[in-house]
Amino acid sequence: MLGAMENKLQHHNRTAKEYVQGVYEELKNRNSHETEFLQAVEEIVESLEVVFEKHPKYMELGILERIIEPERLIAFRVPWVDDEGHVQVNRGYRVQFSSAIGPYKGGLRFHPTVNASIIKFLGFEQIFKNSLTGQPIGGGKGGSDFDPKGKSDLEIMRFCQSFMSELSRYIGPDTDVPAGDIGVGGREIGYLYGQYKKIKGTVEPGVLTGKGLGFGGSLARKEATGYGTVYFVQEMLKDNEQDFSGKTVVVSGSGNVSIYAMEKAAEFGAKVIACSDSNGYVYDKNGIDVELVKQIKEVDRERINVYLETHPNAEYVDGGSVWEIPCEIALPCATQNEIDEATAKTLIENGVIAVGEGANMPSSLQAINQFLENNVLFAPAKAANAGGVAVSALEMAQNSSRIAWSFEEVDEKLQEIMRNIYQNSVQAANEYGKEGNLVAGSNIAGFLKVADAMVEQGII
Repeated sequence: MLGAMENKLQHHNRTAKEYVQGVYEELKNRNSHETEFLQAVEEIVESLEVVFEKHPKYMELGILERIIEPERLIAFRVPWVDDEGHVQVNRGYRVQFSSAIGPYKGGLRFHPTVNASIIKFLGFEQIFKNSLTGQPIGGGKGGSDFDPKGKSDLEIMRFCQSFMSELSRYIGPDTDVPAGDIGVGGREIGYLYGQYKKIKGTVEPGVLTGKGLGFGGSLARKEATGYGTVYFVQEMLKDNEQDFSGKTVVVSGSGNVSIYAMEKAAEFGAKVIACSDSNGYVYDKNGIDVELVKQIKEVDRERINVYLETHPNAEYVDGGSVWEIPCEIALPCATQNEIDEATAKTLIENGVIAVGEGANMPSSLQAINQFLENNVLFAPAKAANAGGVAVSALEMAQNSSRIAWSFEEVDEKLQEIMRNIYQNSVQAANEYGKEGNLVAGSNIAGFLKVADAMVEQGII
């Protein structure tokens, strides 16, 4: 009895710094091999020390210990048959991280690098991103180490059907609502939804978002993440008496997020001069032809070097980093950890004034510190790229109501959501003594909503 009282007293006597460090060290001991997940948690907990100082009840109720542990992590086998008749086996995952403020919500990623650590980092980030949108959605993520590149439509269909045959046990419109991510676009969502509908024998359009417009999809959904990133960065620039007009912009990637970030940046008067894919990058000093990139990537599904066939004056660098090119605004929209400390220093030396993260965790912690220390305006992923999941939530609302909004209506709601995320992040940063630090501000704002819901719902 006395020992229990002493342990309780020691728990209450810990400083916020000791509490945060202790929880993180315990997490490292239990998950030492999950580097991406640990990186995502470290970035957030560093921001939250000031919150625990001001609100010790969160320490007493073990909010941090609970929020870093998924409610459940599902791993499963995905067997499928290729076009040669050979049986292939991949791994599938779904992490249902937090349902404190709504059903689990987060994309599916099909990429050879997918493992439990990647899925957990993405799901953890999703908790706070979804909270920031103001929509009633919790955090989740999923995917497989399946690589869609080079696969036929029939192979992708067979894989998606096998994947959904297992995933369908764990999802539903009021339980868990997946969407797309890297390697999962409209084609894959269509196959996944068709299989879900066949298994369940009911029409539940709200179970997946990013669907085709003919069966419950939302206008402006495919544009939402890229547009939202630019809307957020524009708010950040305006607050610092700047804007996109006349600025040179470099965007990494050439998928869905990248394409629509380029399109909106150009619409705002910027000159986008480069984009990339996993093989290399294209530099076009006259400005990237976004419509051509759409054709190459969304229709023809070709590599970005095809760009030079119709734009011979552009340059293609095989295996190069797009961040070698000087720019004023950098929009990393490809994948995690594409900007390390050295790359950040190169961008700074080349005169970058703002960075807006369209991908999930594209900058390492060391890179982020470089940007902040050198007064580069920095829009962190969980705030800047929340537009995609925000419009996914709007798609869910349309499905529930059996209505469809116009493109303009959805885009207007998206702009309002991104403005609110920016303002709430600034307000939280100011309130907790982190003025000008949107990383801390977005982490704190996202955390508080979830933490308060967890307090009110009890220890579950």
